[in-house]
Amino acid sequence: MREDPKQCIDIKAVHYWRWTAIIKSILLLLIPGAYYLTVHLWQWPFWIAVVLVVLTLADAVFSIFFKPDITWRTWRYEVSEHEIDLLHGVFIKTRTLIPMVRVQHVDTEQGPLLRHFGLSTVSISTAAGNHEIPALADEVAAVLRDRISELARVVDEDV
Repeated sequence: MREDPKQCIDIKAVHYWRWTAIIKSILLLLIPGAYYLTVHLWQWPFWIAVVLVVLTLADAVFSIFFKPDITWRTWRYEVSEHEIDLLHGVFIKTRTLIPMVRVQHVDTEQGPLLRHFGLSTVSISTAAGNHEIPALADEVAAVLRDRISELARVVDEDV
């Protein structure tokens, strides 16, 4: 049996995922707020608004305080001469092996929040789809992108 990949995501990813969850939770709280307004305008049952708020708050607590740490502890990757090995998931472990010969191109992506934390996501494109290594330090992401690109080119020239 193959060993698990050793490389982990940058620890700053936890803070990035927390802020992403905070923003998402604030936007989700607009839904019960809108429903609360309709309760007063059209006399709908008030208990539905309460259930929506409770569910939204429960999701917010999990997404802000627990999920980022769990995701960080369970995300692993490794790049070798012949393949990229990705492993993530808690209850359902997803293991993806991407042969270097299948890599078409590699990108780094960075939105405003990732940029704030000095993080980038490495996106690997194959004919089968896109795969990501999320939230790596900018320098690590740039080196990894260049290394994968170089290894994919060498493998492609050998074939």
